[in-house]
Amino acid sequence: MTTQILSLSKILLPLILLFATTTTTLAEFAMPPGPPGPTNVTKILEKAGQFTTLLHLLDITKVGSQINTQLNNSDQGMTVFAPSDNAFSSLSAGTLNSLSDQQKDELVQFHVIPTYISASQFQTLSNPLRTQAGDSTFYKFPLNITTSGNSVNLTTGVVNATVANLVYTDGSLAVYQVDKVLLPMSLFGPIPPAEAPAPEPEKKKRKPVDISDAPAAVEDNKSSGVRRGLHGFMGGLMIAFFGILIL
Repeated sequence: MTTQILSLSKILLPLILLFATTTTTLAEFAMPPGPPGPTNVTKILEKAGQFTTLLHLLDITKVGSQINTQLNNSDQGMTVFAPSDNAFSSLSAGTLNSLSDQQKDELVQFHVIPTYISASQFQTLSNPLRTQAGDSTFYKFPLNITTSGNSVNLTTGVVNATVANLVYTDGSLAVYQVDKVLLPMSLFGPIPPAEAPAPEPEKKKRKPVDISDAPAAVEDNKSSGVRRGLHGFMGGLMIAFFGILIL
């Protein structure tokens, strides 16, 4: 029995050594893992869950594809403030349906910052933040940020929201969950007052005629006419008189 075991060991040992050597050789020559695929904000939100409404808006507005293109063709990075499904459900009924396609695009773009913002940078940012929706220095799309300890708050002039947590970051894209939908002033704020028209130049007023003086003026004109007539008549008589004397 012992002899059989020894014989079997002599057969198996070379096979074990050969298998181990082959495995090591294959591992040494295995291809290194390829580079990670392009960043895709849609897949990130799908994996995180609870962003169904935002994903729908990113799809119908094509902003999701736009973000992915910018991320993979720019070094500035991007930041997305992502309202959860609970945040959208807190809106008044029919809010989203009342928006036009362009307004839906502006709403989604308002949640996107065209630079990468890490969690430590929130305390050093200057207000107002520039969003993808437009110029934030005017009435339409103001977005301001304030911090208090670890709390980060966003203010639009219509709603105050809080950054709930960090969903994703890779040094190029940062996705932060917010507890409310960021509603821009241009879509949900009060209508700004129209500018008052410039005053028209004041026209020069004509001095009114005092009709109480009119009869006197008429009488004066009549008297002047009579006097002129008498002077003319007397002058004619004198000429005729001197003419007779000369004859």
